[in-house]
Amino acid sequence: MKFKPPFWGCGFLYNRLFFPDLAAVVSLTCTPGNSIPQTNSSYLILLILQIMLSLKSISLTQFKNYTHQSFVFEQPVIAITGANGIGKTNLLDAIHYLCFTKSYFTGVDSNNVLHGSAGFRIEGILKEAAEEVTATVVLRENGKKEVSCNGAAYEKFSQHIGKYPCVVIAPDDVELIIGGSEERRKFLDTLLSQLYPDYLQQLITYSKVLQQRNSYLKASAQTQTKNNALLDVLDEQLISAGNFIHQKRAGFLPEFNQAVIAFYRIIAGKTEAIHVGYESQLLQQPFEQLLKQARDKDYMLQRTSTGIHKDDLLFQLNNEAFKLTASQGQRKSMLFSLKLAEAESLKQHKGFAPLLLLDDVFEKLDQERMHNLLQYVCTQHGGQVFLTDTHQQRMTKAFEELGMHVQVISL
Repeated sequence: MKFKPPFWGCGFLYNRLFFPDLAAVVSLTCTPGNSIPQTNSSYLILLILQIMLSLKSISLTQFKNYTHQSFVFEQPVIAITGANGIGKTNLLDAIHYLCFTKSYFTGVDSNNVLHGSAGFRIEGILKEAAEEVTATVVLRENGKKEVSCNGAAYEKFSQHIGKYPCVVIAPDDVELIIGGSEERRKFLDTLLSQLYPDYLQQLITYSKVLQQRNSYLKASAQTQTKNNALLDVLDEQLISAGNFIHQKRAGFLPEFNQAVIAFYRIIAGKTEAIHVGYESQLLQQPFEQLLKQARDKDYMLQRTSTGIHKDDLLFQLNNEAFKLTASQGQRKSMLFSLKLAEAESLKQHKGFAPLLLLDDVFEKLDQERMHNLLQYVCTQHGGQVFLTDTHQQRMTKAFEELGMHVQVISL
């Protein structure tokens, strides 16, 4: 994938989508401060919704704090407002379920069931180009989860991943910057799994074999026996999947780094010496050699001490660790740059922008960074955007300053 740097202005819709009658409408509508004729504005919205990935509607039953409620989405930009605890984030999480078959905020499906109820149901109508589908996620009373598309259930949930991509930006995502390596691997794996179905399958295989290998190492310590022949078989399987994952990660990150740098300049409003690097033991030695050298150590530790499950992303500012030297504002700029680069990577690979879910971002960014973010996501992202905020007036004012139409949902 060759990264194409983002640029200001709205002509990108004409360039990417080849609608000869759209350029004039876009140039008129998206210029901040313009008085937007309703006919042209409505025409633009209609065209955008026809050609991009969009969520037309969603219905929630016994999901978190929703007993039963339905929402219809009619604009490219959806503003969800209401007091804290009213269900704004829960609505975004339901959208995430439709795209990923799981919650963004918890790994336990039963935690998302309305208190006092058994099971939940989420159903949404998604549209990409001319195709409209009904995606459904159901958690049964017995705890079994079912995911279907147009009534046809998936044999494996992984078959759904990447069909309807989405990117979430939430307050706790700062852990991506300051937290442990597991958060950064999860971020990278989530992105690459949406880009490449074979990546997700290899990741599933690697995780399964790694668990088997670690279970064997623990059993070996308990029985005081060593079956190197069995370990050789497991290592062969681990090496195959691990090398594939490593090659995908290493090949993807140089272009991704350029995207992050470009978006950081947009969000922060200035250029700073940032860098996203890739740290992996496999950059130093072949995986097979690493496993052989660590075998005695693994027997002693009762776990696998080397492999791509130890990889990390390195964020740097002026050639120093980002989380140690960056200010709060710089950390926020970096976080949003990473997420927007994720969205841009998906857009360039798939030919359409992912759904973008922004949770409570008005509280996390200063006025300048917020303006820069909204300017990009609402005039250049090219996809449907959902935002939440506790202050409706603040949100609507921000969009009025950009000359953007927005659908407001008050909870």
